[in-house]
Amino acid sequence: MRIKPLLIALALTLSFMPGIAQANVKPVIESFTFTPNDVELIAANTNVSFELVVSHPSGIKNTSTVATLIGPYGTTLSTLLNRNDAPINSLLTKVIFKGTLTIPQGIPTGAYTISVAEVNSNPTGRVEYGTGVITPNKIRNLVGAENALLVRKSGDLSLSYETFVGPTHDTSLGISYDDSTKYNNDNPPIWKVGEVYVPSKYFELRVPTLTLSVKSSTPAICSTDGKELKLIATGNCIFTISTAKTENYVLKEIIQTITITAARNKPELVMSNISNQTSKNLPKIIEIFRVYSPTGVYVMPQSITPAVCIANGFYVQIVGGGTCTITYQSAANTSYLASDLYKVSFEVTRDPQTMTFTLPVNADISAKTQALAATASSGATVVYSTTSTDACSITGSNLNLLKAGNCVVTASQAGTSTLAPVSITATIMLTGAVIAPTPIATKKTIVCTKGKANKKVSGANPKCPKGFKVKK
Repeated sequence: MRIKPLLIALALTLSFMPGIAQANVKPVIESFTFTPNDVELIAANTNVSFELVVSHPSGIKNTSTVATLIGPYGTTLSTLLNRNDAPINSLLTKVIFKGTLTIPQGIPTGAYTISVAEVNSNPTGRVEYGTGVITPNKIRNLVGAENALLVRKSGDLSLSYETFVGPTHDTSLGISYDDSTKYNNDNPPIWKVGEVYVPSKYFELRVPTLTLSVKSSTPAICSTDGKELKLIATGNCIFTISTAKTENYVLKEIIQTITITAARNKPELVMSNISNQTSKNLPKIIEIFRVYSPTGVYVMPQSITPAVCIANGFYVQIVGGGTCTITYQSAANTSYLASDLYKVSFEVTRDPQTMTFTLPVNADISAKTQALAATASSGATVVYSTTSTDACSITGSNLNLLKAGNCVVTASQAGTSTLAPVSITATIMLTGAVIAPTPIATKKTIVCTKGKANKKVSGANPKCPKGFKVKK
């Protein structure tokens, strides 16, 4: 009667043992390798060796497993991988399986995918755990054959792979592109005379080491330099998009037949005039004419003089005086090119302003400067300038008198959004001559001697005292 409680206690103890807890997981694939991984058929039959290492805390149940290789045209090869512990120890926690496969010379070249049947652990209670189908890890960067056995003949792999996919403009293909942002049908090609078709925009290259090229079978309709297709005449354009055959990949081609229609033309837009405006009561809004494009939509204006006016749909807001210029240009579509750029201008006249500015008729350059005093009716700042730079110059509101001659001075006020600019020019005759500065006499010093006595004498023209003579 006491046996049942003892069994329950034993079961609870075992369930908390580390080894038992670890047994409730899948077996671990420690490694799976095969060598060689690149086989040449022109040589004698080649043996490929496989090694699989699997571990599990409760041990491995299998005594063997099967490696299967599937290649081009459904070609299938297989070999048995046997565990190499002898005698077999079912409690061994890490087991090595090995096997050899002879590659027949007559099989097709290409990439052979490899899979190994599931390996199971010893049962824990009534449960055993499996690895699932085992496949090798990546062993190379060859797109389409990263973890496969390569079978070549005279170095040629002849790997049949989708090196590129497309075109995006054929939506019936239902292709899922790796870069769906770039490769979509948002910008379909225009099949009209004068257009250029660039295959790389519509076909996604899947193997970056290869180059996408285009070849035309109808050069009178569409010509090519190998990279682009120029549509030069109406009719059926037949062209081939391809990646070339290499030692790894077979030639991949897609043939397209497209009907080329007449070239797109520039639409002509009809403009109207806009009457001149005044700068009173700014800002203000005026309604303007509408421009309708043959492409089927209204063309909206754009202002290129935002300091004077701002275009907004069928209206223009006037914000300042001057010339308002707005432009119209219809966008290109599959039927028309973009139109020429049309410009429409009108004047926003500003109120005039007055200025007072006078200069004396004459001035002697000995005065050196002459004050400038001009005033504008707007009260805004006046700026001075001169073209007589040999006779005079300007610093702020002062005229610098340099030499005799006519000095022409212009006073200007640039205007405001509502007031027109204004300027007045005046001339002043400069007389007199520039007085040269009195030269400063050079001071000299001599040494005079008399017997053993020496004496220094300084001055513009120094002389020795009586009885002394200049020391040499």
